[in-house]
Formats: sequence, C-alpha cells, structure tokens
Amino acid sequence: MDYKMPNRCPVCNHEMRISKLTCTHCPTKIEGDFSSCKFCRLPAEQLIFMEAFIKCRGNIKEVEKELGISYPTVRSRLDSVIETLGYTVEKDKEKVDPQEESLRRQGILEALERGDISPQEATLKMRKADK
Repeated sequence: MDYKMPNRCPVCNHEMRISKLTCTHCPTKIEGDFSSCKFCRLPAEQLIFMEAFIKCRGNIKEVEKELGISYPTVRSRLDSVIETLGYTVEKDKEKVDPQEESLRRQGILEALERGDISPQEATLKMRKADK
C-alpha cells in the first residue's frame, strides 16, 4: 500500500521535508534535504478540486457540474489553492454574482428597448458595470 507523504509535522504543524529516497527496484538509497513539489503540499480537498479543474480544462461551469458546487464556491476554492501555492490573490472589490450581472444588463437593454433610457445612457450603464 502506498501512503501519501505528510506535508505537515503532526507535532508542531511546520512543513515536512524529504530526507531519504529509496529505489523501488534496487537497494539504492539517497539521503539529503529535498523539498516536495508545490502541488504535493496541497491538502486532499484542494487536490480533488484541482483534478476536477484540470479535467474540466478550467471551465468553471463544468467544474460546478462536476463537483456539484456553485460558481462562488468554485472561485473561492480556486483562490484558496492559489494562496496555498504561495501566490497572491487579488480580491474583487465587489464580488458580483454572474447571474445578477446578467439580469442587470438585461434590465438595461429592456429599458433601452422601451425608450426609458437613451442609447448613450445604456452605454454608460453598461460601461459602469465593467469597471
């Protein structure tokens, strides 16, 4: 049985390092101080998410279906993985639900169609949403 290498010390919770490598075929052993890959450090939940994300080729709608989670949850989990890998996630000033945004834009177009607003006003309202 193969066990996954622990990436955190069970005593102090600091990063674990690889100190010995053994060949599976011959008696060769190498000792030293080796680091594991960044992805090896991801917790199981994040690895499962990343496998689904890669399988779905980064298509968030497909990831939603694959894992049975919402769009904001996919974004949140992706941000969490990015941070765990050591990168900075630029937080949205205002997180906008894509469905809400779609409904808002549809409302602008309907108001334009009814003549409630001018084409210029509609353009300004649409541009304001993109900022």
